[in-house]
Amino acid sequence: MARDTSPIVKQSRREGYALHPKAHKIMAKKAGIPGMHANGRPGKTSLYLTQLREKQKVRRTYGLLEKQFARLMVEATRREGLAGENLLQLLELRLDNAVYRAGFAVSRRGARQLVGHGHFLLNGRRVDIPSIRLKPGDEITIRPKSAKSGYFSQIDDVVKNTFQLPLSWLKSDQKKLTISVTGLPLRTEAEPDINEQLIVEYYSR
Repeated sequence: MARDTSPIVKQSRREGYALHPKAHKIMAKKAGIPGMHANGRPGKTSLYLTQLREKQKVRRTYGLLEKQFARLMVEATRREGLAGENLLQLLELRLDNAVYRAGFAVSRRGARQLVGHGHFLLNGRRVDIPSIRLKPGDEITIRPKSAKSGYFSQIDDVVKNTFQLPLSWLKSDQKKLTISVTGLPLRTEAEPDINEQLIVEYYSR
């Protein structure tokens, strides 16, 4: 299973956007991009660079590799409606994102690891692929064996450290350890500070 294992804090500093909860504190102390030339003379900011950085920010926020992200963009463009909004909807409907959004992990990387280790059942079947796309009516539950683990037996503590706004398309029950997909994500429910039009323009060059 291909994945990006580069340091998430370094990625966050490069994008100027906290991609993980632990990045907030470190970015407050270390501003600017990482590297030996970080404090050098800044170059000119072109439209292409702005588009590229927005694409990289969103791709890294959701934890996708370049080819995965590009394929999603192609699909989003072919669908009816606005390509940018379609892209965000496809990203939100990933299984690892839903686990994170439901408060069962403190980050998307953590949620990806939980899914990859096979702790979840999707509609009663064991799954271990983080990129599985959900649809309305899907039910996600914890494997009975996994529910007895130290992590899930203390899920209330995890939820306390994972502040998530209520979502119209996702319902979770920490006591029963279930997640229900009740609809489709709205544009306003995606990550804040995203300019999806810049990403559309980047791939339209």
